[in-house]
Amino acid sequence: MTGRAGEVYDVVVVGAGVVGCAIARALARHRLRVALVEAADDVGEGTSKANTAILHTGFDATPGTLEAGLVRAGHRLLSGYAAEAGIPVEPVGALLVAWDEEQRAALPGLAAKAARNGHHATRILGAAELRRREPHLGPGALAALAVPGESLICPWTTTLAYATQAVRSGVRLLRGRRVTAVDTTPGGPHRLTTTRGPLTARYLVNACGLYADRFDALLGVGDFTVTPRRGQLLVYDKAARALVRHILLPVPGPLGKGVLVAPTVYGNVLLGPTAEDLGDRTATGTTADGLAGLRERGARILPALVEEEVTAAYAGLRAATGQEDYQCVARPALRYVTVGGIRSTGLSASLALAEHVLGLLAECGLRTGPERPLAPVRMPNLGEAFPRPYRDAGAIARDPAFGTVVCHCEHVTRGEVRAALSSDIPPAGLDGLRRRTRAGAGRCQGGHCRPALRALFEEYGMYGMYGIYGTGGAYRAYGAHGAHGKGGEDR
Repeated sequence: MTGRAGEVYDVVVVGAGVVGCAIARALARHRLRVALVEAADDVGEGTSKANTAILHTGFDATPGTLEAGLVRAGHRLLSGYAAEAGIPVEPVGALLVAWDEEQRAALPGLAAKAARNGHHATRILGAAELRRREPHLGPGALAALAVPGESLICPWTTTLAYATQAVRSGVRLLRGRRVTAVDTTPGGPHRLTTTRGPLTARYLVNACGLYADRFDALLGVGDFTVTPRRGQLLVYDKAARALVRHILLPVPGPLGKGVLVAPTVYGNVLLGPTAEDLGDRTATGTTADGLAGLRERGARILPALVEEEVTAAYAGLRAATGQEDYQCVARPALRYVTVGGIRSTGLSASLALAEHVLGLLAECGLRTGPERPLAPVRMPNLGEAFPRPYRDAGAIARDPAFGTVVCHCEHVTRGEVRAALSSDIPPAGLDGLRRRTRAGAGRCQGGHCRPALRALFEEYGMYGMYGIYGTGGAYRAYGAHGAHGKGGEDR
């Protein structure tokens, strides 16, 4: 249950959200001993699993900031990587809708801001053209700024693809392991105390998201404070998908981009998020007032939407810092890099952030050596716009389990569940299985399929992992692929 005794890692990345996984993947291109450490029982368990699932162009970022440059570069990098790795992306474009004269007057400024960010394809639409593009919009929409390139993406698959490629390429993934102390001596390695044994690292990366400031404090650093900003969202049933063709954005306000209406790659429609600054970093529950406020806003944007069935409601926490920009800092004296204040744009910027962190580690003295190819990865498709196994006659002919549906709401097959449970990074529980297959994410929220899914977990000996399902169950270790070194996962 612990890491390899006495092993000294060249780099330990703490935090296996989308940014931490992207950093681990980038480091895996080099012959380094790398560990990716996560306090939770799965990758992508924090902010990364509960966002608006949009791949942003960076058109509305503050020009000249680190965030603006990294989101713009990240959009290009992730668009290419998604096609290579099988991550579903739908480039539907966005419309910033103006509902009053003040908002309409702001549209030219937003177009100019987009141009300063390198996005020159925006265009202002009048009310008539806007109505032709989005016939179900509520009354009173005056104009919009059309933003081509804004896309829908699967955030679950993105994080898992990065982590899988990192593990296959030699990174050791350590889940369920919270770092409680860091002992750093001048010129010596970092000695990390964790809830499942010690770790030793020459260089250290803080990708802890909501806890980035607290991890900084373990090394005596206190440059910023994270304030968790809760975003509550409603997920509408797939019958609502025909009501919206674009990502419908509001004109931005002081607390963020405001409430949007957006399709998802899974065929649903999102309404949200709220923006509530809290003191509790675990407050991911929804509230009656928050959801009522969303319905009120949604009734103005797309009146027919709020008459549709709600499939689910959820909330995510974003790491607000009160700063205008990402808090990415190299600390050469400590051989330590902080990657903090990564708000809702972290998914879009993730690959560019990873490259930026490699540069910061170089400033701290890390010599990576020559690059090598990463182990290839091709993820299972979760998107409705792309072939799903239950419709793939060839896949079913090769393995009838891909023709046996176990989650009827989302058309997830036994073959998909089996593949997830025997993958390089298997799920630690039913929530992780949902992010890998969509099983349990539909209308009944697992009410019908949960017994069958639990039986499959037992069949594959997954219960008992990480201590969250009680005792029992054997599980296999996931080792290196080819000549990429000693990667895999300790459990």
